[in-house]
Amino acid sequence: MENGAKKWCFQGNKELNASSISVRGVFNMLVSNLNKEDRRTMIRLCRADPTDFQCFRTTPVAPDAITTTVQSYRFNSYPSTVGLIEGRRAVADHLSKDLPYRLSPDNVFLTIGCTQAINIMMTVLARSGANILLPRPGYPQYEARAACVGLEVRYFDLVPERGWEVDIDSLEALADENTVAMVIINPSNPCGNVFTYEHLKKIAETARKLGIFVVSDEVYAHITFGSKPFVPMGVFASIVPVINLGSLSKRWLVPGWRLGWIATCDPDGIFEKTGIVENIKNYLDITCDPPTFMQAALPQILEKTKDSFFSHNLLIMREAANIFYDRCKEIPCLTCPHKPEGTMTVMVQINLSKLEGIIDDVDFCIKLAKEESVILLPGVTVGLKNWLRITYAVEASALEDGLGRIKSFSLRHAKMP
Repeated sequence: MENGAKKWCFQGNKELNASSISVRGVFNMLVSNLNKEDRRTMIRLCRADPTDFQCFRTTPVAPDAITTTVQSYRFNSYPSTVGLIEGRRAVADHLSKDLPYRLSPDNVFLTIGCTQAINIMMTVLARSGANILLPRPGYPQYEARAACVGLEVRYFDLVPERGWEVDIDSLEALADENTVAMVIINPSNPCGNVFTYEHLKKIAETARKLGIFVVSDEVYAHITFGSKPFVPMGVFASIVPVINLGSLSKRWLVPGWRLGWIATCDPDGIFEKTGIVENIKNYLDITCDPPTFMQAALPQILEKTKDSFFSHNLLIMREAANIFYDRCKEIPCLTCPHKPEGTMTVMVQINLSKLEGIIDDVDFCIKLAKEESVILLPGVTVGLKNWLRITYAVEASALEDGLGRIKSFSLRHAKMP
């Protein structure tokens, strides 16, 4: 103590430091390593945000709907904490098109993007001693939020040799009496695969056997361009109750609008009986809401967007995925085990034995940023060390240029025979 002052004894939340790994954080770190003397345009192949490019534009229906609700002056108040009834009904109707039963507005809770939906579900499930099963590789927001709320995480593997299917055996071995749920991401960020009907049914049956429910992250719902159609996990809700997480972000190309939802797919009412619905409502009572006018715009956006808008975007994504897969084969140190069938991202393995002076995936990405002004996401960020997560949701010319720079970098660092 000095001058009679008491010693400061407060501290920050150490869990935030332990859980600070994120796509944004790694992106900012890599950008700080760019060579400022390199006059070439930075090519960002790390974040699935295609909106920088003219070829990716949302449907005119979306801004028209926002304009209409704002100019009506009817949606300037606070909304209900669970969301406007009009928006919840629109989401329920939208999701019900793919299900063998109908959802009601009471099954839907509107959130500030899928990120808030993840935060809510991890918090709701974080009772003392509980654990949750997460996919590896996966989306780091789940792990980060679980760490903040003291929810133990256990990882089950996605197997690249089987098209990134869930390793069901490892799943069963991980669960115990304190396991509350498992998370799947379909179509998959970061892997770019799409689960088949048969595989999803097997996941549902395994979850039922273990006595846990499924949190199904379907942010990339219907963004599929391979041979496998999108099947929502809610189709199997008669086998196991399902929490659906979704948003407008990716399919409508408006990630900055931050409008998402939680939907309970539970025809047997298990979530009501076990208090999960009540807990979601309680959390929503103490958190922020999506802007009221955006909630009010949901019916027009979901109901009036034309199929041609979606098919046009899928055509662009299919062509980009083909370009990526073909060009990746020309880069000696990289292997893409599975051609992307959906979403906007793909996982690629680095063969470090073919490179000189590259320690790991983080080192690869830092030196690539410095030397070629190309930003990739190290695989360790999503749970797989010495892999890369790459997004191909960019203009074809930028994708070609970026992959060309990666090839030049790889050849420059190649071990001499």
